[in-house]
Amino acid sequence: MRRTIFYVSDGTGITAETIGHSVLTQFDSVEFDTYRIPFVDGEDKARAATVRIRTAYAQSGARPIVVNTIMDQKLSDIVAESGALMLDVFAPFIGPLEAELGTMRSPRVGKAHGLTDFTEYEARINATNYALSHDDGIDVNYGDADVILVGVSRVGKTPTCLYMALHYGVRAANYPLTEEDLERLELPRRLLPYRSRLYGLTIEPQRLAQVRQARRPGSRYAELKQCRWELGQADKLFRRDAIPVQNTTHTSIEEIASKILAELGIEKHMF
Repeated sequence: MRRTIFYVSDGTGITAETIGHSVLTQFDSVEFDTYRIPFVDGEDKARAATVRIRTAYAQSGARPIVVNTIMDQKLSDIVAESGALMLDVFAPFIGPLEAELGTMRSPRVGKAHGLTDFTEYEARINATNYALSHDDGIDVNYGDADVILVGVSRVGKTPTCLYMALHYGVRAANYPLTEEDLERLELPRRLLPYRSRLYGLTIEPQRLAQVRQARRPGSRYAELKQCRWELGQADKLFRRDAIPVQNTTHTSIEEIASKILAELGIEKHMF
């Protein structure tokens, strides 16, 4: 079974796509073709979105599904003329919240991902700059780090650091375990003062070899034997120093980040 999903929003569409994707993963027997239609903030754009959705309906013969975060009801009604199943992300929450809080909502386009709080925005930018400057051991001054990810090359340290910086304002650094570190089977001296902030990442050897082959085809670095040795040594090091560790092979960056923050007791909330 294949169905067409449209994420329609008067802003970036990030909220609609994030929530919609989380729900769709519950239906693993269905294949979804997904499309994002952002910035539907006027009647002309709403009608254009409606035509696009209606065309998809005619071509596939299956009713499209719209995950909708448009705040203006008039625009939502126009999109609904497409005949799609309309899933309004905010509708189940607005009424009960207005009743509980004793005040009406203040609908404003793009509020979820707009620049609504300069302090929060600046914190994310600073954290992102920190992650970039402390990537792969470039800067080894870890005094300001909230967390330091440790692992062999290509286990997912950099994207996880950037995700935590962009979404949580976490100052995340990472240190790649070198062959010398692994042979000595000791934590690098520069990491010892920050042991409580360390978090290990690992991955299955076959997957690591695949990732490394794409980066350096035919190299010793990408050989399965080398990958197995590095991961085995890293695992011994993590166990010896009681460093919490997570396998990234079948885990999304979002889940990896959430587990890290929870296990290290870092109380940060998504911006």
